[in-house]
Amino acid sequence: MIVNTEPKARATPSRKITFAVAIIVLQAFAATFFVIDSIDEVVLKTREGITTEVILECLIALALLAGVGISAWLTRKLIVEAQRRDEALATAKGALADVINLRFQEWNLSSGESEVALFAIKGCSVAEIAQLRGAATGTVRSQLSQIYAKAKVTSQSMLVSLFIEELL
Repeated sequence: MIVNTEPKARATPSRKITFAVAIIVLQAFAATFFVIDSIDEVVLKTREGITTEVILECLIALALLAGVGISAWLTRKLIVEAQRRDEALATAKGALADVINLRFQEWNLSSGESEVALFAIKGCSVAEIAQLRGAATGTVRSQLSQIYAKAKVTSQSMLVSLFIEELL
């Protein structure tokens, strides 16, 4: 049995990312409004004299705008990091599939044994494997014994550990 190593198509941006971007855009709009309003007040108050309240409003508006900028930068950074991790995970999945295929070939597993071995690596019980394959549990046990002998292990957990060790 050959394990599928084809990379999956990239998913479109999730709703969470779209929602985060929408919030940042809304915050940017609000911050811009407050900055313009503060500048307008400074221009109007210069005739009457700038008060501490106007200066405080300007500083708060600028801080709000700076906060929006920092939030946008951090959000972008988190999105890039999440994409990098997704790519690394996809690579690891592909590497595991390659290792599994290589070992199955080295052990000269038949297609039926390869299928049973893959289900065992995925953590399925003998009964589950039998049900998935439409086979008797005795047949699956026999195939697992042959797989274990070819892999030089004595249990399902040892079979799984062979592949985990290789990846680590």
